[in-house]
Amino acid sequence: MTVKDILDCITAIAPLQWQESYDNAGLQVGDVNAEARKALICLDITEEIVDEAIEKDCNVIVSHHPLIFRGLKHLTPQTYIERAVVKAVKHDIAMISMHTNLDNSYLGVSRMLAERLGLKNFHLLQPSVTEPEVCGAGMIGEFDVPMEEIDFLSLVAQQIGSPCLRHSALTGRKIQKVALCGGSGSPFMGDALKNHADAYLTADIKYHDFFVPEGNILLIDGGHFETEQFTKELIYGLIRKKFPTFAAEIAETRTNAVYYFVRN
Repeated sequence: MTVKDILDCITAIAPLQWQESYDNAGLQVGDVNAEARKALICLDITEEIVDEAIEKDCNVIVSHHPLIFRGLKHLTPQTYIERAVVKAVKHDIAMISMHTNLDNSYLGVSRMLAERLGLKNFHLLQPSVTEPEVCGAGMIGEFDVPMEEIDFLSLVAQQIGSPCLRHSALTGRKIQKVALCGGSGSPFMGDALKNHADAYLTADIKYHDFFVPEGNILLIDGGHFETEQFTKELIYGLIRKKFPTFAAEIAETRTNAVYYFVRN
């Protein structure tokens, strides 16, 4: 089994051509034809993630967020990115990142979040022009039974493991149709409104964006890591389904760079 086999099993549902123009998905470090012995799966690659891979004798790391996002002009110990790359090369560890191509897959990041919340009847929030059935941004689905807004906020916080949520003013209406986008989904708020969603869950919402709903939708910022964390299970499931006997595991190292102080 090779590094290319792992790459191919993920791109089967999220082809690299689906990534955004600014992105850097795919093989980032290593030889695509090298043998893959064991894979460590994570959301972000940090120096500590590479250390965990070394400790567990994993020679492949598969992440959602790319470690190398922009071009590197040198490899020195000055930044965690450069240190992680150097350490991976020294230990013959290949790095694969499946980013916006997996975001844009119907079976990808937002679908995992929707399933986690218990939504049904999925369809893409902003379908692509060329492949609208399988490629596009975000997801929209429904609950069988409408729920109160406070109950929905409680459900979201519980399912994504967040101690607190930022949200717009309550609308006074029940929540049944929910639009969502794992990660930074502010650009798709208009699509959530056009689809008459009762709530829109995403991350990285700016202050002024909270004025946009004007009481027409409950806008929720669940956090970038929190709304994309289930991508690890998605990647793990794809690899194990295709290669049941291959050694793969989800990283134990915490990579969420955001911490919360909750006042009692």
